[in-house]
Amino acid sequence: MLKWTIEEIKRLGNDRLLLDEVVNVDDLKEKDKQIRDISNVRVQGEGNLVNNVVTFTLHLTGKMVLPCSLTLKDVDYPFTIDTIESFQLDRGPTEWEEGENEVFHKMKDSTIHLMPIIEENILLAVPMKVVHPSAKVTSSGEGWAMLSEKDKKPRIDPRMAKLAEFFGKKNDTDDE
Repeated sequence: MLKWTIEEIKRLGNDRLLLDEVVNVDDLKEKDKQIRDISNVRVQGEGNLVNNVVTFTLHLTGKMVLPCSLTLKDVDYPFTIDTIESFQLDRGPTEWEEGENEVFHKMKDSTIHLMPIIEENILLAVPMKVVHPSAKVTSSGEGWAMLSEKDKKPRIDPRMAKLAEFFGKKNDTDDE
C-alpha cells in the first residue's frame, strides 16, 4: 500500500504512476492527542521518474475531529493538502542541483514508503486552534470584563492609593 521498490519504479520508465487510493490513518490519534477522530484519507496524484528522481504530486483530502478551543466540543475539520515529494533513487548524479526548497526523502531498504510522508503532512495541517460554530465568546463574567483600548483607563491599585497621593497622582479608585 503506497510503497514501491526501486526496481518497480525503474520499470515505469517514462510512464506515470497514477494514484487514487483511500488509506486508513487512525494511528495519527496516538501521535497527536488533539485529534479525536480522523476519517480515511483519499490520496490522489501521480509519480514521475526523471533522471534517478521520482517525484510524487499528491492531493490529500479527509476530515478530522478536533476539540473546540473555547468549549472543548467536537469540531469537524475538513482538510485538503497538496504536496510534492521527491525521492532520489540512487546516489548517482541528477540533472539538477538540490535547491534550497527542495528536499529528497530517504528510502528504507531500497523502498519508497509514502505513508509516513502522508501522515507527516496531515500532522502539519492540524491547526493550532479551532472554534465550534456555536461557541460564544463572552465579553464579561463574574469579576471581569473585556475592555477596548478606548474604554481602558489607568487604575491605581487601592493598596497603593496612599503612595499615589504622596506622589501627587489622582486616585482613580475614588471615582467608583
